[in-house]
Amino acid sequence: MTDHLKIALAQANPTLGNIAGNIALARDFREEAEALGADLVVFPELFLTGYPPEDLVLKPAFQRAAAEAMDELAELTLDGGPAMLMSAPLVEDGMLYNAVCLLEGGKITARQFKHELPNYGVFDEFRIFKSGPLPGPISFKGVRLGVLICEDMWYPDVAECLAETGAEILVIPNGSPYDHRKSDERLNLAVQRVSETGLPLVYVNQIGGQDELVFDGASFVLNADRSLPVQMASWKESLLVTDWQRGDGEVWSCTTSEIVDPGTALERIYHAMVLGLKDYVEKNRFPGVVLGLSGGLDSALSAAVAVDALGAERVHCVMMPSKYTSAESLEDAADCAKMLGTELDSISIAPGVAAFETMLADSFKGLEPDITEENIQSRLRGMTLMALSNKLGKMVLTTGNKSEMSTGYATLYGDMCGGYSVLKDVYKTTCFKISEWRNSHFSPLFKGPDGPVMPANVISKPPTAELRDNQKDEDSLPPYEVLDAILRGLVEEEKSFAELRDAGFEAATLSRIQNLLYIAEYKRRQSPPGVKVSTRNFGRDRRYPITNGFRDKR
Repeated sequence: MTDHLKIALAQANPTLGNIAGNIALARDFREEAEALGADLVVFPELFLTGYPPEDLVLKPAFQRAAAEAMDELAELTLDGGPAMLMSAPLVEDGMLYNAVCLLEGGKITARQFKHELPNYGVFDEFRIFKSGPLPGPISFKGVRLGVLICEDMWYPDVAECLAETGAEILVIPNGSPYDHRKSDERLNLAVQRVSETGLPLVYVNQIGGQDELVFDGASFVLNADRSLPVQMASWKESLLVTDWQRGDGEVWSCTTSEIVDPGTALERIYHAMVLGLKDYVEKNRFPGVVLGLSGGLDSALSAAVAVDALGAERVHCVMMPSKYTSAESLEDAADCAKMLGTELDSISIAPGVAAFETMLADSFKGLEPDITEENIQSRLRGMTLMALSNKLGKMVLTTGNKSEMSTGYATLYGDMCGGYSVLKDVYKTTCFKISEWRNSHFSPLFKGPDGPVMPANVISKPPTAELRDNQKDEDSLPPYEVLDAILRGLVEEEKSFAELRDAGFEAATLSRIQNLLYIAEYKRRQSPPGVKVSTRNFGRDRRYPITNGFRDKR
């Protein structure tokens, strides 16, 4: 039995399905930890395969590869270096489990299965995995480690069982995706488990992007007195070796002190977009992105995120003017590209518009111009960007925000086309705030300029799609302050018509926005994936039917 322990927190960024790459990453982290004198390296949830594996984990070949990888890493510990607490999906007695294994002395000396399987929001583990039994502690160097796997911490049963069976330190490998409320929620639940058990706690979270999800890291340690000696940085891979000492009353405490400020709410949202895009592009091996730069806010913000994620040399901006494009928009787009240092091409859609007018003249004879002609412009821009993507290999970055996605204020196969969206889960009012934040803030994690990234006029001028003369967004939608408040009530909070009406919103406006939200579902089903930053994003959290006759007016 020892009175001193060094536990390394490996806040690492695996790639889902790249098991060989994840093995190599584990080796690198272990080597670094060994150089710092670590006894044990704790990795995030399902690190060996990446998380969440979705239905890929049901493939027998994938299961076999995960098991072989676990054996390979176990053999690595024959060298006498640090043990590893490693996680992967494993099959036992024909059942598939979300498992954690202690790798020590060349073999798997203990394994434990996740008990609480989340089945809400972005999670569907209950459909995929078998729930493990309530666990007992894992013995390591005479210290009884109480291992909880992510969701196991969110309820009291597993921690209580571990405490009652003699655990001395709670250790929690996590794959906890970011949303704007998650940091406080995690810490509050961890404090509850420490208060209930009287035990210190180690929380190790994944970092990186996986499709719509982004993991912020922000790993931490709580002592038994609920003090916070360690708060690791968000948004970047890192390893921290923590020192632990057994004190009076056999209570362990972390003597390492390292606190990194997690930043403001706007800062965290922006970092989430940057990391989500960076990993989506790089893990899918795109050479870069191409996007339309209109001179408006959303495209300017999307371009800024892209440059901060990838560097200006990998971002290709395109202005696609029509006869409705103002000189102000042309100037703002040019200034924005110059501030970001990106390439900016100008490709007029006027010849395409003229071609379609000629093609459709007989079919449209006697009919007045309407939204059809507006959508043709948008679709010509989408076709132009997709052509550039096909020819040059860069992924089209979509620029629509959550207010537009909610109400269908976007053109299918037009401005909705593309491979990924960084604003899909960000309301327009938040886009304004984030743009102002980025213009006056910088992080060493950003690859863009240390200074403003867009002209102030882009933020201050009234939003417009410029698809007809003198067009403004508020011609078609309520002011964004009103619209976004209604949408948060309908989407994130699932409030009834009556609740929102009683909160002061006009009944006719409520009815219209609710209807737009419902009938735009078919568009959202065909939209590209985008970074999840809210508690309820479209696609993974909020899953509504397309055919839906319900309207709440009571």
